[in-house]
Amino acid sequence: MSELDLKARREELERRLAECEARFRREALKRGFDPTQIENMALPATLANLFADCEAIRSELEQAATQQPTGEP
Repeated sequence: MSELDLKARREELERRLAECEARFRREALKRGFDPTQIENMALPATLANLFADCEAIRSELEQAATQQPTGEP
C-alpha cells in the first residue's frame, strides 16, 4: 500500500471512529448512561454492540498507524 493509500485509510478510519463514538455518546445519554463511566457498567445489547464497533475501529486504526508503505505506486 502506498503512503497516500495509507494516509487515506487512516483518515477514513479516524472519520468512522469519530462518527461511531458520537453515535455511542448520543445513544448512551438517551438511555441515561454516562459515557465516561461506560467501561464500568453492564450495557444493554445495543450499546454493547456500538461500543464493540468503536473498539474494533480503534484497533484497526492502531494497526494502520503502524503500517509502513510498501513502495507501490
